[in-house]
Amino acid sequence: MTAIFKAPYYKADGKKGKARPLPGPLFNGVVNEGVVHQAVKVYLANQRQGTSAAKTRSDVAGGGRKPWRQKGTGRARAGTIRSPIWAGGGVAFPPIPHSWRQRLPKKVKTLARHSALNDRAENDRVVIADLPEMQSPKTRDLIAFMGAIDLPGKVLLLTDGVKKNLYLSSRNLPVVSVMPFGEESVYDVLWAHTIVIERSALEASSSSSISESEEKDADEIDSSNEEGDNA
Repeated sequence: MTAIFKAPYYKADGKKGKARPLPGPLFNGVVNEGVVHQAVKVYLANQRQGTSAAKTRSDVAGGGRKPWRQKGTGRARAGTIRSPIWAGGGVAFPPIPHSWRQRLPKKVKTLARHSALNDRAENDRVVIADLPEMQSPKTRDLIAFMGAIDLPGKVLLLTDGVKKNLYLSSRNLPVVSVMPFGEESVYDVLWAHTIVIERSALEASSSSSISESEEKDADEIDSSNEEGDNA
C-alpha cells in the first residue's frame, strides 16, 4: 500500500534526518470520530473505582423506636428518627459500590486506535526517531534528547518493546509518557500533542501488517479456487 503520510525523522543524538513515510496499512488516512469518542468514554468509565458509598435509612445506627405516636400530637407522622429528612438520618438515594466496567469489541478498539494515530499523522504530530539506549535510568539524558528534538506540549514515546530504563527516566516528567508501541490506548494518543514512534517498532509493525495482508489474500485465493472446483 502506498504511504499517505510522511513524518520527520530524528537520530538518537537528536539530529534531524530525512523524512520517512509512515506505513500504509496502519496510517491509511481513515479517521472514525464516532468510534474514537466511544473508545474514550469506555476508557474513562473503566478508570472509575466504583467504591463510592453512603448509608441509607436502614444502614444508619438507631432509629428503631417511633419518635411519637401516629395520631393526636399535631405534628407530622414519623416512623423513625433516621429518615432522610431528619438531621443525622440516612441518604435518600445514596451511591452504591458497583462496577462501571464496559467492553469494546476487539475490531472496534483497533479501529479507534488506528483512527487516533491517523488523526495525529494528518495534523503532522507524528515523529519517527531512534530513541537513545540508556544503561541506567537518567532523567537528565531523556531531557537532553527531548530538548534536542524540541517537540511542543505533551509527548508520547512509543518504543520497540519494553525499555525499562527509558520508562523509569520519564516518570518524573509530567509531559512525557513512555510505553511499548501497540499497547497505547486511544486516550493515550489523544492525551499527547506529539507521538514519537521508535523506528524499529514501526518497521516491525509494518512487516507484520504486510504478512497478515498476504495471508488474507492467499486465503481468499484458496477459497475462490475451492468454489470453482465445486462448481
